[in-house]
Amino acid sequence: MFADDEGIVPMAKHQKTLNLIFTNPVLGNIAWRDIEKMLVNYGAEISEGRGSRVRVALNGERAVFHRPHPEKETDRGAVKSVRELLENAGVVP
Repeated sequence: MFADDEGIVPMAKHQKTLNLIFTNPVLGNIAWRDIEKMLVNYGAEISEGRGSRVRVALNGERAVFHRPHPEKETDRGAVKSVRELLENAGVVP
């Protein structure tokens, strides 16, 4: 299990998010907050950039994403980019 500011989050939640990211066709309704928590669970370092930018480093791979706003869900293009980061970092379902 993984502890965060909301208490204990079951590992199954992170696995579910990972599976959603690798779903075909690509989904455009995954909550960005769930993606960030999953990335941290798999060892990513996340830092804030300018504006809504979020820098992610995972297993030697780096990427910059735009945190969605005002909506909470990530669009398909961003999901594809997260998928690519995960694949390059060796994190796949």
